[in-house]
Amino acid sequence: MSRGYISIGSNINKDEHIPASLRALEQTFGELIVSSIYESEAVGFTGDVFYNLVVGFDSDLEVKAVAKQLRQIELDNGRTRDSRKYAARTLDLDLILYGDLIINDGRLQIPRDEIGHYAFVLEPLAEIAPTLKHPISGLSYAGLWDKFDKTELKQKRVTPSWESAK
Repeated sequence: MSRGYISIGSNINKDEHIPASLRALEQTFGELIVSSIYESEAVGFTGDVFYNLVVGFDSDLEVKAVAKQLRQIELDNGRTRDSRKYAARTLDLDLILYGDLIINDGRLQIPRDEIGHYAFVLEPLAEIAPTLKHPISGLSYAGLWDKFDKTELKQKRVTPSWESAK
């Protein structure tokens, strides 16, 4: 059994696609560990603000099978296969960690570089897995977040309408 972490983002109909992705992930993997939701500006392009969060889950699936499940959930939520990296999207599900695996195999990269580069990935990961150590650097995610340059930080925790209705 491996513990995996998925970065989730959306800036198109995010109040629809984020909850739908959480339901699909829970149906696929069972109980989830869910971070707060962060609202952040688009990175690399001009567009509507994103909602971002990170979820943890346990699975005995092979890593490529997990990645395939995530791609299917994206497609089920209107994501197209020709999506560009820096573009608006209905749903982005990135497997950022899977146990202690270190993989760089074409489209599958674990741990994802985004962990150390983007606050919208690192802050929610540090929130739900503060003492977990990065498999390459050996630093905890709380430690990485403490060292992260926050001078240009443009994100905040939010409670979307669908979350406050729970």
